[in-house]
Amino acid sequence: MKYKDLPAKLEKRLNFPKPGLKAQLFMCPEPRPGHKSYSEVKGLCKKAGVLLLLYPWRKRIYLTLTSRTDSVFHHKNQISFPGGQNEPGESIQETALRETYEELGIPPELIRIIGELTPLYIPPSNFCVYPIVGTMQERPVYKARPKEVAEVIETPLDHLLDKRNLRKEIRTRGQKEVKVPFYYFGGYKIWGATAMILAEFLEIVRS
Repeated sequence: MKYKDLPAKLEKRLNFPKPGLKAQLFMCPEPRPGHKSYSEVKGLCKKAGVLLLLYPWRKRIYLTLTSRTDSVFHHKNQISFPGGQNEPGESIQETALRETYEELGIPPELIRIIGELTPLYIPPSNFCVYPIVGTMQERPVYKARPKEVAEVIETPLDHLLDKRNLRKEIRTRGQKEVKVPFYYFGGYKIWGATAMILAEFLEIVRS
């Protein structure tokens, strides 16, 4: 897949009905932590915007992920997309771009928004996460904010599309065993809400 063809393809595809919750649940831990969907709680949950940022580098297509620090309020030490809580008077796209700038130092004017994915409800934090898809014409210059970002994880799209990198493991949560699916990359385990958002995105890329 050549990068020059991808933004136009995705922009067109994101205007059609999306795979939605069915695709997201493919990467959901079992048993699922809560059974309400975004459509059931969208008027009651806190809102957050995250950015799936794509760019070309060394003849491959990359997606930006971050490893969160242990000093953030939610989802400590987890792998996530840049993003955060929606502020009053702000659109979800503005939230995603602002948070990306605050966390990674990437100016909003360098990013072209091409569409949105299906919002995802996260029961433990009561957030509805709105994933925004954006593109850049070249690799970003990262200026990560140390308080929030422990590491920038530049992830090749073709690696995530390769099903050999999809794995599962059993974890203990309280007194229960939980089956956790994840994408494996360079020693990182991409799971939870990030993996669920990725599952829908990758299905769209494949279509």
